Amino acid sequence: MIKRSILLIAIATIFIFQTFVSGAIAVELDAETRTVPLNEKGDTVVLSLEQIAKGKELFNSACAKCHVGGGTRTNPNINLSPESLALAFPPRNNLKSLVDYIKEPTTYDGVTDISEVHPATKSADVFPEMRNLSDEDLKAIAGHILLQPKINPTRWAGGKAFY
Repeated sequence: MIKRSILLIAIATIFIFQTFVSGAIAVELDAETRTVPLNEKGDTVVLSLEQIAKGKELFNSACAKCHVGGGTRTNPNINLSPESLALAFPPRNNLKSLVDYIKEPTTYDGVTDISEVHPATKSADVFPEMRNLSDEDLKAIAGHILLQPKINPTRWAGGKAFY
């Protein structure tokens, strides 16, 4: 009975510790860190802590199957790093262009529509995880993608070396 009580206390302590530590990590993201490019004009936007949490959750449920850690399962040469996003055509290194891409994805050179093979709100009938995503959800996902290189620069889009 005493062993069981000690075990329950230890589990409760770990749970409480994790709750406080997880909250502290989100609070550490100051406004400068949460600022991401909004459009090609150079405007920026500061993501809210709620957007960040929602973006992470939605990315993990809708995108991480193929883009775990910012990589790309089908083409490891193109990932979700700022460099790869900037070199795409049109560039996908800002919130607006990433949302447009999630709605109607094209090849890296921007020539061919790939919504039949890449999850998109345009092809939600084929990709059920995209069916209930609102524009705000898409902004949160795009914000997550743009924020990760600031939070985890050595691991985000690091490929097999990390994931």
